[in-house]
Amino acid sequence: MKKTLFLLIVLLGITINSFAQKADGGKFSIGVDAGLPVGDLRNIATFVIGGSLKYEHPICNKLWVTVSGGYTYIPYKNDVLISSLGYVQTNSGEGFIPLKAGLKYFFNDVIYGEAQAGSAIAAQSGGVTKFAYAPGVGVRFSKDADIGLRYEGWAQSGVTFSQIALRIAYVF
Repeated sequence: MKKTLFLLIVLLGITINSFAQKADGGKFSIGVDAGLPVGDLRNIATFVIGGSLKYEHPICNKLWVTVSGGYTYIPYKNDVLISSLGYVQTNSGEGFIPLKAGLKYFFNDVIYGEAQAGSAIAAQSGGVTKFAYAPGVGVRFSKDADIGLRYEGWAQSGVTFSQIALRIAYVF
């Protein structure tokens, strides 16, 4: 888990540093993420909530590279104990830190498709790191507003926690 976190932080630093020299640099966005659980996660939670910070930088006219991180909270319906997956017994829920990188392609000036992959790190001690992936679509309404819809899955030991998530973000 520490190696994965370290590699993602190094990747984020290199990416931001390499693009910092360009005058027409990338954009940051800060957003609220809300999701509806699907699959295995639906059995233990009714919704997912969080926030994220994303950096995106153009590679060419319509293609952008993205790096994002945030915090996601999953409130559980009942006490949960899945020690083999690194989840702890709780009656409230668990927090995760998803760190992802990917590509965003603009089909026109406002509509885009995006694919990201990375890790979801349990915020509680004793938790494990899961492989995270998130394909989605979105609309950039203006220079400072972005709304995206994605499927996000976190896989580990044959179990995938999934959600359909909406991100509403301010771009700066």
